[in-house]
Amino acid sequence: MSNSIRSRSELLRDDECLINQKLPKEDTLRIFSYLDVVSLCRCAQVSKAWNQLALDGSNWQKVDLFNFQTDVEGKVVENISKRCGGFLKDLSLRGCQSVTDDALNTFAQNCKNIEVLNLSDCKKITDKTAISLSKYSSKLSQLNLDSCTSITDQALKFLSDGCPNLNNLHVSWCDRLSDNGIEALVRGCPRLALLICKGCHLLSDDSLVHIGNHSPHLTTLNVQGCALLTDDGMQKLARGCRELQSLCLSSCTHLTDATLVALSTCCLKLRTLEVASCSQFTDNGFLALARTCSELERMDLEECSLITDATLLHMANGCPKMQKLSFSHCELITDEGIRHLGTSACATEHLQVIELDNCPLITDVSLEHLMGCQSLQRIELYDCQLITRAGIRRLRAQLPDVKVHAYFAPVTPPPSVGGGRPRYCRCCTII
Repeated sequence: MSNSIRSRSELLRDDECLINQKLPKEDTLRIFSYLDVVSLCRCAQVSKAWNQLALDGSNWQKVDLFNFQTDVEGKVVENISKRCGGFLKDLSLRGCQSVTDDALNTFAQNCKNIEVLNLSDCKKITDKTAISLSKYSSKLSQLNLDSCTSITDQALKFLSDGCPNLNNLHVSWCDRLSDNGIEALVRGCPRLALLICKGCHLLSDDSLVHIGNHSPHLTTLNVQGCALLTDDGMQKLARGCRELQSLCLSSCTHLTDATLVALSTCCLKLRTLEVASCSQFTDNGFLALARTCSELERMDLEECSLITDATLLHMANGCPKMQKLSFSHCELITDEGIRHLGTSACATEHLQVIELDNCPLITDVSLEHLMGCQSLQRIELYDCQLITRAGIRRLRAQLPDVKVHAYFAPVTPPPSVGGGRPRYCRCCTII
């Protein structure tokens, strides 16, 4: 073969040399900084020069290994920590169930500038990881321990001792946590702004008292499913957490209107309120809330079965910024309530989503009331037996971009023996 015929690898090397000559290393490094983990690893295989640049620690300030969760072993985390060192600030190991405390100990020692760490669903993680973070991760501000079911109150005590900058903590479904852990946490982390603890069923009013006493900067709290909470605890929380903007109390079934009154008195910055399955709330509580909490944008009132059209009237008059509302399974709501809502300032300017599943008194008249909602993007109508296809067609003729989710109830052939309720087909979904 003639010497003038050059191999493909030689041509590639020439191209690479040309790129490297015309593009300074600093610029190449900056380009690499925008790439994800997979792309960086591919670039590292191109040449020695690109390998050095692609694996430079400055490109690994944020790493998300979720897409590799089934393959990630502790050794991988250790190697990444050694490669990134002090550059790494944001690491997600969400779903990496093989990662252990030992790997995270090595990580904490090597990456002392970590600020954001997601360990959600890392099932092998225990309090030992909290000890490592307490020792080496003083800059940690956001930590996700959702579904790390071996975590106990001791973990929160270690974090409070060594991570004073912690302001964002997720511990949902860590069902061994109790009031003692919450007390330790809020005493040592005065900057706490977000606390998500869904399903922590051991938490009682004492936790709310501790949060109210020590977390004046709290803006987001989720205690969904913490069934021991009562109005007394919520009243003390509201008095201490006046910056609260997002609150989830869904399935806290002991709460009554006294909680809503406390929020209306103290938490005037509320934007999101989720109270699904809080079946003791009534129109009176929402009247108090609507009078003062004019910043409300999202509310979930699913299965608040005592509310009537009066609640919709209160919201229409007092919540002009409302964007999303759920009244699913609120069986006392009628077309008249939707009329109040549909002619309000929030509906004509801001309302994007309304959920009315299982509202048996709603008819096509309600859809007519919503035709003026120019911002409406989605409406849920499952199990609204008085809604018709014709009514939905008229709505979509007026609002062609709105997504309507509904199904109708074709009665199946009657059984040969006995009666029984008609069966319905969920396949008739209108998008």
